[in-house]
Amino acid sequence: MLTIKALKFTYHDTTKNKKYGDMEMCFNLNVKAGEILSIVGSSGSGKTTLLNLIAGFNKPSSGEILINGKDISGLSVAKRPVTTVFQAHNLFPHLDVFTNIAIGIKPSLKLNTDEKEQVYQALESVGLENLSTRLPRQLSGGQQQRVALARALVRRQGVLLLDEPLAALGPAMRNEIISLIKKLVADKKMAALFVSHQPSDALLASKRCAFIHQGSVLDLSDSETMLNNPNHPEIKDYLGTL
Repeated sequence: MLTIKALKFTYHDTTKNKKYGDMEMCFNLNVKAGEILSIVGSSGSGKTTLLNLIAGFNKPSSGEILINGKDISGLSVAKRPVTTVFQAHNLFPHLDVFTNIAIGIKPSLKLNTDEKEQVYQALESVGLENLSTRLPRQLSGGQQQRVALARALVRRQGVLLLDEPLAALGPAMRNEIISLIKKLVADKKMAALFVSHQPSDALLASKRCAFIHQGSVLDLSDSETMLNNPNHPEIKDYLGTL
């Protein structure tokens, strides 16, 4: 279970762009183990900032980040039970698939027999068991994203953050990866936040959806209702249904 309580953060616009300026953010939400919560909203609304606060890349001014009831807001990035999959796959181009995944367990790559088996199991989970010796450049975009997901799996963390992981993929591959993510989250009982600019992806990925507007959660409700029959004018404007 991931719970965010009154998590406050001030975003400073270092470009001095008067259009945006500084933004006071405050988030409240919860995600159950085995659940995906989709996060949608316009660019600059605070979606990635929310993930960065949970991961520890940004520090809040107040509030709590609770994982299974324990506040982790004071922990360093390395000590948080959180793993992130980014839009860019962040694979090492000179390392094969097996090694790119193994880094998620030990950066030194000095794996024992059990840890090597974890990598093989992760490869099998994402359907790449026959591609372990290939380099990233020999993989399709969808296969590279599967490697990134496998690396997240071997880290065995309770919270999975997905920051637009499908942005570079075509529609068919997006649907395939979403189905894989849903299965992995359910099987591993992770609490997952899935950021996307595509309402169709959010609908497919999760039963619940959070709409972020100007640094706060404007609505957190059933995905089907929110994205097909929204009540808020801000959501209608985002979807182009005003």
